Amino acid sequence: MAKNRILIADDNQTNVELLDTFLMDIDCEIEMAYDGAETLEKVRSFHPDLILLDIMMPKLNGFEVCKTVKSNPETSQTMILMVTALNELGDIERAVEAGCDDFLSKPVNKVELLKRVENMLRLHSVTDELERLRTYIDQMESDQGPKK
Repeated sequence: MAKNRILIADDNQTNVELLDTFLMDIDCEIEMAYDGAETLEKVRSFHPDLILLDIMMPKLNGFEVCKTVKSNPETSQTMILMVTALNELGDIERAVEAGCDDFLSKPVNKVELLKRVENMLRLHSVTDELERLRTYIDQMESDQGPKK
């Protein structure tokens, strides 16, 4: 089974290092991005299962990145956990409208982060498994030819 892939996207080096350290106990591959444009490039090249996405970033903010990822059929199943210092109700609503799957406020609690990441990766793998099963069933039906 392939390792899960997590992309940490935050323009603050210290935040990236902290999240990376928190995730050491999870068996996964980790990449980092430091602005919105680089995040989208890494989504295309790294194909993450989960993005830990800061909202306040240069070039493209987290809302814009999230909308772009979720509106693309090739990346729409990527799980997105917004990790941000913004915690006003309007920010949460904007994150949900942009398509994020969950929301976590800074400062990040390690136990809470790990539990959410584990749950989101589990949910992502179930979605992938369901998609593989649908593809298999469709292929089996097409191989049998037209029904009489």
